[in-house]
Amino acid sequence: SRELDKEDTLIICGDAGLTWHDSNEVKYWCDWLEDRPYTVVSVLGNHENYDLLRAIPITEWHGAKVRRVRPHVMYIENGEIFTINNQNFFCMGGATSVDKVYRKEGKAWWPQEIPSWDEMDYAANNLRAHNFQVNNIITHCGPNYIVDKLFPYENAHDDITNVLEKFVRMTTTFNKWYMGHYHVDRCYDDQKFNILYQDILEIIPNDRWEIVA
Repeated sequence: SRELDKEDTLIICGDAGLTWHDSNEVKYWCDWLEDRPYTVVSVLGNHENYDLLRAIPITEWHGAKVRRVRPHVMYIENGEIFTINNQNFFCMGGATSVDKVYRKEGKAWWPQEIPSWDEMDYAANNLRAHNFQVNNIITHCGPNYIVDKLFPYENAHDDITNVLEKFVRMTTTFNKWYMGHYHVDRCYDDQKFNILYQDILEIIPNDRWEIVA
């Protein structure tokens, strides 16, 4: 194994909880991540405190707009594309909280969990600027194609899964798609679509990955 440094990046597929509430516990874990020998970047999940998150100013990182909770711990904005080691990554957060009826809005659930149409339009224009070709896609939930595999006996489509299906999967050429949200570790289509929960993957050359933890 090799030594990691801040040029190494841990990508979280949403629900990092780094702004969940303004508490010493959350600050402790943000400081803990900042002390790790790598950089942490997360796409936006559905379990994020968007009021606190959107109060953080936007800065730039590897060609993408981010909001830093610590110098090396950050959220990437919806629709952004960043580039590391000559590989680019299209990022789109968001998902529907299926349990939001039991959650208090503004305390444990935020309507901004679904990207706005402006954010979706920005994402589409960003993909268009890259000729609808990227190496990797990082999202929180998946497109309808994956949702149907996970939940074959119910209609689990919603606004964001529809957009990911019609305006990302069906229009964009990509090598690998990584997503979270579903609390399982699973792959489809010869590792083209990868759902992550507990596994940590290392992306290696030639469009491959290895489980490292």
